[in-house]
Amino acid sequence: MTIVEVKKLSKIYGTGETAVIALDDVSFTVNKGEFVCIIGPSGSGKSTLLHMLGGVDRPTSGSVWIDQTDIYNLDETQLAIFRRRQIGLIYQFYNLIPILTVEENVTLPMLLDEQQVDPAHFDRIIEVLGLDKRLSHLPNQLSGGQQQRVSIGRALISNPAIMLADEPTGNLDSKNSEEIMELLKLFNKMYKQTLIVITHDERIALQADRIISIVDGKIAKDEVIRP
Repeated sequence: MTIVEVKKLSKIYGTGETAVIALDDVSFTVNKGEFVCIIGPSGSGKSTLLHMLGGVDRPTSGSVWIDQTDIYNLDETQLAIFRRRQIGLIYQFYNLIPILTVEENVTLPMLLDEQQVDPAHFDRIIEVLGLDKRLSHLPNQLSGGQQQRVSIGRALISNPAIMLADEPTGNLDSKNSEEIMELLKLFNKMYKQTLIVITHDERIALQADRIISIVDGKIAKDEVIRP
């Protein structure tokens, strides 16, 4: 089942001679439960693509369909609600709220959406992430690896259609990087969570089911690693 469909996606910044083409007629699909890595050098357009997939920045042309919804056909309010419910975002620098506890940071998307948190779902996520003894801690009382675990929990709490990770290990040492990738793969396999990771690290990319290479705003290669 197709969960993501990108159709002729383009993004141009500026106009005339100063125009910069960040994405150029990009099309691909992602199946439910797939683990896809998008790689490319700095300036290749992979971060712009992540923003398009995450509903953060509108394309110049083309469309992004997530779970059968054309997300850029939504108005800003509808898109914000869809993003909270269906897109789990994990950032390189965690983006946790410093005055909120671990529990409050994880459940924040549900609270903003005025939805009840499923206690069993919350407990399962916290147990897998190993955060059960850290629920009352603030972000500055946690290590980088623990903060990224909180970020993963926040991304998963609403049972999103897709999870997007932007260089999720880019701010971590090698041990924590391995642990975070193992956790992401665990949620991908155990809970069939569709996972799209943006990275420049080929070692991480080779752990995926499929690698999409972006060069100069275009897809240079799309190869299946594990059928």
